[in-house]
Amino acid sequence: MPKSSSKKPAHDDRRYPSRPFAAIGIVIWREGKVLLIRRGKAPRAGEWGLPGGMQDLGETIIEAVVREAREETGLDVTPLGIITALDGITRDVKGKVEFHYTLIEVAAESHEGKAQALDDAHEVRWASLDEVEELCGWAEVARVVRLSALQRAL
Repeated sequence: MPKSSSKKPAHDDRRYPSRPFAAIGIVIWREGKVLLIRRGKAPRAGEWGLPGGMQDLGETIIEAVVREAREETGLDVTPLGIITALDGITRDVKGKVEFHYTLIEVAAESHEGKAQALDDAHEVRWASLDEVEELCGWAEVARVVRLSALQRAL
């Protein structure tokens, strides 16, 4: 996997950005359930969501999926394909853009291994679609998981 020759931006460097950052989200499937993480960092710290993170310079989307899944959950995954792309924009109380990510959502499967809360994850759990809708505060998470489920059914 290609490694970036430039330094990754510190998490605080992503606050109040001058441009969006490219990132990926991963819908990891196993036996009809999806892996959720409880996020450890802003934005959405403490909320349930999908594993994922920043794409590194020189790294393909698929390489980023494999790396981020391993870093956040300890799982080896098989990427299945791109689900959709969306904007993750968080504004502060004054309305100024505090975070802006262009998120590429990718479906993947994990057939074995115990999911662990690593890196940015404080907790992990496998969830049904109904549980995803109940647990995740950002409605886009449930929408992406539903879309992935429809794509898998086809």
